[in-house]
This record gives sequence, C-alpha cells and structure tokens, in this order.
Amino acid sequence: MIDQKKKLSAEAARKLVLTIIFSIISVIYVYPVILVAINSFKVNTFVKTDTFAFPHGESFAGFANFVKGMTFGNYPFYKSVLYSFVITVLSSALIILCTSMAAWYIARVNSFFSKIIYFLCVFSMVVPFQMVMFTLSKTADTLKLNTPWTIPVIYLGFGAGLAVFMFVGFVKSVPLAMEEAAAIDGCGPVKTFFSIVFPVLKPTMISVGILEIMWVWNDYLLPYLVLDRTKYMTIPIHIQYLKGSYGTVDLGATMALIFLSIIPVIAFYLLCQKHIIKGVAAGAVKG
Repeated sequence: MIDQKKKLSAEAARKLVLTIIFSIISVIYVYPVILVAINSFKVNTFVKTDTFAFPHGESFAGFANFVKGMTFGNYPFYKSVLYSFVITVLSSALIILCTSMAAWYIARVNSFFSKIIYFLCVFSMVVPFQMVMFTLSKTADTLKLNTPWTIPVIYLGFGAGLAVFMFVGFVKSVPLAMEEAAAIDGCGPVKTFFSIVFPVLKPTMISVGILEIMWVWNDYLLPYLVLDRTKYMTIPIHIQYLKGSYGTVDLGATMALIFLSIIPVIAFYLLCQKHIIKGVAAGAVKG
C-alpha cells in the first residue's frame, strides 16, 4: 500500500514538472506574438526605445498605427488581403484535391511507376526552396504563372510532398472491400473516389488543409519572386513595403499590420488544432 502511494506521488510529481517545463516553453513561443500586439499600439519612436514596455501615456497610439498601415502608399491594404485570401484558398483546395487522388493511385496501384511517384514526392520535401527559386521565377514568367489565380499551381508543386505522404498513409488503412463493393455496383474509378474514398479521407484532409493554409497565408518569398508586385501584393509583401523616405520604416504601422495578419491564422488554428493530431494519427500506419 505504501509502495503504491509512493508510485502515485512520484507520478504526480513527474506530471507537475513536465507541466511546468512545457508551460515555460509555451510562454517562450507565445511571447513574440504578445510583443507584436503590444508594439502595434505604440508610437513609432517608443517601439524602438521602449520595445518591451506596455503602451501608456504618450507612448499609446491607439488605433492610429492600424489606420496608417492600411492607408499607407498607393496600394490599398484590402487588395492585399483579397489576394492573400484567394491564393490561400485556391492553393489549399488544389493541393487537397490533386494529392488525395495521387495518393489513392499510389496506395492502390502497386507498380514500379507508382513507387517512383511516391518517392519523388517524399524527396521533394527535403529540397530547399532556395535551390530552385531563381529558375522557378523564370519558369513562372514564361508560363504566365505570375498571377494570384495561377500561382496555386506552383504551390501545388511545393506542397504535394507532405500532403501525398499523409494521404498515402491514411488510404492504406481504408478497407479495400468498400471500393470493391462500389465497383460491383457499377461505379467507375472517378465515382468510386469521390463517392467512397474522398469522404473517408476527411481527417487527413482537414489536417493537410490546416497545414497548407497556415503555410500559404504566411508565405513571403514565393509570391515576392513570382507575382508582378506592381499589380499584386499579398499581406507579407504589403508589410515589407511600409517604408517612407530614405528607407525609413514605421515600426508601429508595421507591427499593427503584422498583428492583423496573424489574427486569422491563429484563430483558424485554434479552432482546428484537434484535427491535426487526429489526421496525423490516422495516417500513421504501416504500409
């Protein structure tokens, strides 16, 4: 009985220590976001001199930084929000649709060709973007992929690796009997996929969607290299152009727009975070 109590006490102490450690790590990760929020309400000069202090008195700028950031220059901020939204939605939808179909083919057709496709998709995850960004920019201009409506094709290429990897793992756990029953009922491959397989992929689909949306929404380098910046700016590019004469940067307005840009993705992640673990766990099968 005493040994049992000691074990329970040791287990409780271990959990308490782990809770404290992970709480400290969480605060470290969240602190930069809090710092951005604090400085978004400060006058520009105090952002530089009193970076870690809370806004008060003469340092408090109210919502002036938000107004200035959204009205700065000749390019309206609402257009940047619109283009970021369009690119994020189209890219995520295209990645989910195309990679789920590719994963179904790879998992069900056990051929040398399907294995090559799978390994190429997995290999693409380890290729640094910086190795291909200059040739990519030239190729995008040549193929006219430099608009918000065509750049999702490029995002499909870079996002396919992780998505295919996750979808293949989940498809292998789906009973083949379901597809065989659909074939007996007269369903072709297309109808079988969209009627039987695609709805079953929902857990992994949500996980892939969350990860891709967070990546595309926050991405700066790819749109900067590919898009015509005189016509199209995403939110990260718009923030980068908050410069006055002689290259001076209004840090208060910059922090305000950064804070506005991270609110949607944080809210979206908090609402859907439980699905990430479910999707990853569902796809973690041997195959």
